[in-house]
Amino acid sequence: MTTHAPTTSASRRRAVMLFVLVATVLVAAGCVRFPAPENNPPTAAAVVPTPPGVATDVPVETPPNAETCDATESLRPPAQMPVPGRMPPRSSMADIVAHGRLIVGLDIGSNLFSFRDPITGDIQGFDVDLAREITRAIFGDPNRVEFRVLSSAERIDALRAAEVDVVVKTMSITCERRRQIAFSAPYYIASQRILALRNSPIQGPSQLAGRNVCAARGTTSIGRIQSIEPRAQVVTTTTWADCLVLLQQGQVDAVTTDDAILAGLAAQDPWAQVVGPSLGEEYYGVGIPPGKDDMVRFVNGVLERIRNDGTWWRMYDRWLSILDSGYGPPQVIYRD
Repeated sequence: MTTHAPTTSASRRRAVMLFVLVATVLVAAGCVRFPAPENNPPTAAAVVPTPPGVATDVPVETPPNAETCDATESLRPPAQMPVPGRMPPRSSMADIVAHGRLIVGLDIGSNLFSFRDPITGDIQGFDVDLAREITRAIFGDPNRVEFRVLSSAERIDALRAAEVDVVVKTMSITCERRRQIAFSAPYYIASQRILALRNSPIQGPSQLAGRNVCAARGTTSIGRIQSIEPRAQVVTTTTWADCLVLLQQGQVDAVTTDDAILAGLAAQDPWAQVVGPSLGEEYYGVGIPPGKDDMVRFVNGVLERIRNDGTWWRMYDRWLSILDSGYGPPQVIYRD
């Protein structure tokens, strides 16, 4: 009679059964002992991650519009706007038509004004809609636009280097900035305020003495809070979203900037709230490369149209009605 060797699968099953039997006997006999937990818990503290680019050695800056400067004054728009797609020859707008799109500098971390929708991935907001209105006036198509993400500190350099055609990024008009770039007429009025957690004692600038307060680099918010409460310890970041992260982690006690931006941050965290009185008004303008007066006049013509035909209020109702700021479209003083 021929004897057959056991199959490989049967051998494996027998090996597993033997291992389980031996292990059971050893545990029952007390031969296998598991280490008891230590009496003292670990003493090492968890390290809270800090967003890249955070700075605490912030020099004192000049408050915005410390000089006499009328942010509401700008160049008069054309008496007759050109037909979309048919820009005047050799104009700044004709150059934009030649390269096929309007290149707009903005960011994607300013909720309500410019942010990326987490579901669709689209860039949306009040500033985005304004950029599309400028694009519509040039091409007749609001989608002929390319968005380039810039930090607040990068805006002026990008315009001066002609890396973008315009910047539409909650950019305050100031005398210092006007010496470096051109601005449109203002399209929005904001008030600088403070964002704090709901269980915080901070209700105004006086409670910021000796506390850490966050602001994004390259913004007018830094100089203003330093002038109002010089004892505040200013911490700067690359983006406003990073300020919110620091606040949530307890690494700063408050954030200060324009109420429109703070409202967008508060919408992301139910434990954050905007507090205190206005620390000063900010007039947002479209940033334009220096020396391009024709582009300034053209953009002013677009702003004039959206104020008159109701587009500005439709944009406001869609994105900013949560603010209930009491401001409407800014009044403008034109000069020739």
